Amino acid sequence: MTETAECPRCGGTGWRLVDREGMSGVERCDCYAQERGKRLMEAARIPPLYENASFENFSTQPENPIASRALSTAVTVARSYAREYPYGVKKLGLMFIGDPGTGKTHLAIAVAKRLMARGFECVFFDYQNLLELLRSSYDPASGAAQRDAYRTALDCEVLLLDDLGAHRVTDWVEDTVTSLITYRYNNNKPIIVTTNLRDSEAGDAAVPSGVGGDSTARWYLTERIGIRARSRLFEMCRVVSTRGVEDYRVRKNR
Repeated sequence: MTETAECPRCGGTGWRLVDREGMSGVERCDCYAQERGKRLMEAARIPPLYENASFENFSTQPENPIASRALSTAVTVARSYAREYPYGVKKLGLMFIGDPGTGKTHLAIAVAKRLMARGFECVFFDYQNLLELLRSSYDPASGAAQRDAYRTALDCEVLLLDDLGAHRVTDWVEDTVTSLITYRYNNNKPIIVTTNLRDSEAGDAAVPSGVGGDSTARWYLTERIGIRARSRLFEMCRVVSTRGVEDYRVRKNR
């Protein structure tokens, strides 16, 4: 059985001695953040498809000047947020808006990984899956995992909510998402959101009726999550748009 190497700086205690201006004290050792980062990654619920997602392997499509400009801006904003959170950011959240297949989830997870490496807790939830977990939690026969999921989404330090609005809107869905976002808003808890939905404040023009493509991309944010949740999201989050970038899945299979 291989034993974990003891940190030479702190002797495995997680604390190291420091001397500043003649005063001795202790501070957290760098190894503590590294070990905490590993534990946070294990609990972050990141899907296997994105387990290798990072800023380093994100393509800004340099062969396409228009797409490259939009994606380079998105990467710059995302990197800055991951580096400066929490005290150096103007808004505690991020909202990636754009068409399907434009790298929104990849970038959101890259941000979460950087934050976890710095010791901040991040938990990933797919929007539809979260709603299904919550709905099943009302069943007395449901397990603890279903019952605990919504509480985790409410209370985790940074929530990554993927594909917001990708669900048929009902009063229950609207009330649920409003409750979640309002709770995090009122308690100053950051949220990182990705969505295919449109919003005029993000620079999206109206879509003529009969236009094809992904159905969720034809809806506006307010139509899918309600006015109150949408208003709080825009107050909480800096918007990062990847609109107009071609779906990488289409490009890859061409």
